[in-house]
Amino acid sequence: MPNQQDKIIPINYTNRQFATIRKDLMEIAQRYYPDSFQDFSEGSFGALMLDAVSYVGDQLSFYLDYNVNESFLDTASQYRNVLRLGKVLGYKYPGRASTYGEVAFFVLLPASSTGIGPDMRYAPILRSGTTVTSQNGLAFILTENINFADPRHPKVVARVNDATGAPTFYAIKAYGNVVSGTFSTTRIRIGPYERFKKVILNNPDISEITRIVDTEGNEYFEVDYLSQDLIYKEIANKNFKNDRIPSILKPTLVSRKFVIERDRNFTYIQFGSGKAGDESVVKNPQKTAVDLFGKEYISDTTFDPTKLSKNENFGIVPENTTLLISYRMTNPANSNVPSGGIKKVSSALFDFDNPQRLSVNTIATVRQSLEATNETPIIGAVSNPTVDDIKRRVYDTFPTQNRAVTQADYESLVYTMPAKFGSIKRCSVQKDSNSMKRNLNLYVISEGTDSKLELSNQVLKNNIKTWLNNHRMINDTIDILDPYIINLGINFSIKTNPSASKHSVLQQATNRLASLYVDTFYIGEPLRISDIYQILKSAPGVLDVISVSIVNMTGANYAGNTIEINQNLSGDGSMLACPSNAVFEIKYPKVDIKGVVR
Repeated sequence: MPNQQDKIIPINYTNRQFATIRKDLMEIAQRYYPDSFQDFSEGSFGALMLDAVSYVGDQLSFYLDYNVNESFLDTASQYRNVLRLGKVLGYKYPGRASTYGEVAFFVLLPASSTGIGPDMRYAPILRSGTTVTSQNGLAFILTENINFADPRHPKVVARVNDATGAPTFYAIKAYGNVVSGTFSTTRIRIGPYERFKKVILNNPDISEITRIVDTEGNEYFEVDYLSQDLIYKEIANKNFKNDRIPSILKPTLVSRKFVIERDRNFTYIQFGSGKAGDESVVKNPQKTAVDLFGKEYISDTTFDPTKLSKNENFGIVPENTTLLISYRMTNPANSNVPSGGIKKVSSALFDFDNPQRLSVNTIATVRQSLEATNETPIIGAVSNPTVDDIKRRVYDTFPTQNRAVTQADYESLVYTMPAKFGSIKRCSVQKDSNSMKRNLNLYVISEGTDSKLELSNQVLKNNIKTWLNNHRMINDTIDILDPYIINLGINFSIKTNPSASKHSVLQQATNRLASLYVDTFYIGEPLRISDIYQILKSAPGVLDVISVSIVNMTGANYAGNTIEINQNLSGDGSMLACPSNAVFEIKYPKVDIKGVVR
């Protein structure tokens, strides 16, 4: 019979934590080395060796689990790893979102000396790039030219002659779309030729690259992918006054191009692999593989494979030059502004017709009279998407393949709209039940200045409409609508441990429940009452949850929409259903969640 200590102790490979590894090592030492190691007290050398080896094993196990988890999208938790895995599946991180809105501009024009009304010779064109500022210092840029000579703009008498009562100045009101942020430029020195050159801009607030020019005057154009050669240039329409179309799209083939990549902290400019001056020659397979009839020579059947990635199909890489990069930075803080928040014109860009024939003093008066204000809120999504939001968008992006057929396709396209066009907090696409055709209802919702839900403005909706027109099916019609915001409150009663402080237990239970509703509900997402019971029961000191009730919150600070609670509860009372055209919101969790101790 073999001795007991000769038996091999099976290794449990599932023991990977410090305590379990130390326990296994202790058993091995006591069994196989009883004469060498006898003292395993906390201050002994043997205990030191066991702790050191267990510590190393625990660390190795942790990093092994970490690397495996971060290699798969469904288990990854690090933001940069989720973005990296999403990029492989076709997701393009949009970066910090911009907010769009409409601003009303006012100018004073002198009265006409020949008749009634303003002297339209002094009616200026306010050019895009004009900057306005909110009360709290947020900057916004005008995105389109405003022609104050347009007869559709309303005109009112602003000033009169005190002696005669005749008008001396008229005020003209015009509207223009603005976007959050400011323009900036940077210079980057580029060295010798490098295939697939990547330039890093160390600024997380860059929304769009407006222009890249090198010292030789060559301009580089942004494309969706490096193999794309065709872009559409925006050309100013000289016949704008007649056809009311400000710009003309002109298709242009380009060889100098780049794509944009982003993460939470940096913006990357990725160039192609073409070298300026080289012949863009790739052997024709028909000539290299077959001898054509009638040829009096034999074709070369070999070619340099690097020619495939060194031609201009991926774009010419800048070399031995300096790039002047112009870009727009969105505001680093919350870019949402309430109605009337715009008060100041920081810089105004004016154009006048035939200024040589006009009075210099009058032109100066018109320039100084410019004022601006926003009659509607400037809103959008101001918070970066969470890890869970990114994962959901990646899952939706992969099957869509840049086209819109199903409901998930449309939602994915809305979420991946470039940040420079704005961003929405939540969206939902549904079939219009009242339509006999392929009509879809797209519900979108944004965030307000306090990061609470707010209806999206018309400018943002127009951008979404333009974006979807490039991807939707030709026989689909889409209505962009506002969902109903239903503000809810939660009342609960609990029973606490007799030895615990009732006030402290109630405070901890309320805080835990409030943290559950920090993030926003999705449109049509139900409220799961069973989750509320689970959170409350897990709070320290809570013996039992007696009751939980959902109530409508109404008043001056709430949306005012209500829902019949009892009629929309599930049969077992574990879930409150939400209408498909509405969204639930616990607007003020610290106030709308109330509890009592029984």
